[in-house]
Amino acid sequence: MITGNVMALIGAAVAALAGIGSAMGVGIAGQAAAGVLAEDPKKFGKTLILQALPGTQGIYGLLMAFLIFVKIGLFGGNMIELTMTQGLYIFASGLPIGLVGIWSAISQGKTAAAGIMLMGKRPDQMVKGIIYAAMVETYAIFALLVSILMLFNLGL
Repeated sequence: MITGNVMALIGAAVAALAGIGSAMGVGIAGQAAAGVLAEDPKKFGKTLILQALPGTQGIYGLLMAFLIFVKIGLFGGNMIELTMTQGLYIFASGLPIGLVGIWSAISQGKTAAAGIMLMGKRPDQMVKGIIYAAMVETYAIFALLVSILMLFNLGL
């Protein structure tokens, strides 16, 4: 039987799905980085910075999942009994970062890959590539903020 507690745990799982996007985004950027390194292995450190950027959405999703666990008392050993409505509210709080995190990380990976290619041809332009990738990050941060505000304003 699906209970409010089960719905809350599913919400935590949905938040953690942002890691899928991060894995894909980091992989996309890594492929571009490998191409640049084939030409100039000295650019490893610079390409690594851009490759790491799409990984943050997975961290945000994991953070949200942990916050849900804390909110429902899972870590303390005395999990509170949630009504179905409360569980659905908590489930809903995991949706923004879970869903936005998937797509923003993939998009950030593509943007970071373009920045890596730019840096491969024009190393002095690396900061511009980082700025482009960071613009995508903004939306993941907004989604995390919405998720946190939803979770902590439920009145539980």
